[in-house]
This record gives sequence, C-alpha cells and structure tokens, in this order.
Amino acid sequence: MGEQPRYSDAELEEFRQIILDKIEKATALYDELCASLRNSDGNDTADTSPTFKVLEEGANTLEREANARLAERQRQFISHLRAALVRIDNKTYGICRATGKLIPKERLRAVPHATLCVEEKNNPNH
Repeated sequence: MGEQPRYSDAELEEFRQIILDKIEKATALYDELCASLRNSDGNDTADTSPTFKVLEEGANTLEREANARLAERQRQFISHLRAALVRIDNKTYGICRATGKLIPKERLRAVPHATLCVEEKNNPNH
C-alpha cells in the first residue's frame, strides 16, 4: 500500500480552523500596526520642550519605520494563510510542492502555510 495521496476532508477541516484562527490573530495585529502608523492615538511631540522634540521625532520615525516593516510582514503572512485556504478548497493542501509527498501534520500545525516539507525547506537548492 502506497503513501496517502492527500489529507482527508476531516483533516483539512482541522487545518482550516487552525488557519482561520491565525488569520484572525494576524489581522488584529495588522490593524494595530496600521493604527499606530496613522498615529490614531493622537500622541505627538507638540507638548514637549524643543530640546527633546528633535530626539523624540527621530525615535518616532524609527518606530514608525519598524511598525511599517512589521505591518508588511503581517500582510504577507495573511496572504500566505489565505493561499493555504485555497489549497484546502482545492484539496492540494499539505502536499510538498517539491516532492509531491504529504507534509507531516506536525509541520503544518506549526507552519500552516507551508508548501515544502522540512527536508526540502532546508535544501539549499530551494
């Protein structure tokens, strides 16, 4: 008897729930980061003395740049998770794109948007 060609519908539903939970949490963090970029909390340097204003503006700029990078990473993460949902719908989820074998459940639970098994992920040719 050969290897299981794909995960069962019940297994795919388990992964769907994991992914939906991760999308919800990632979206909440993304929204927080975007709010901080818009400076919606109203904090700025208007109420500080001129001596510290330049230092605070520099720190604020660095923080905004860091938040922008984090927001972009979250956006990409959400995009990868949504692509995983499409693979679930297509019943191709959990199949290594390099070997065609099933990616172990443990890996998918840890990295639900994975498209490569660990061996292929660690392969320097990928």
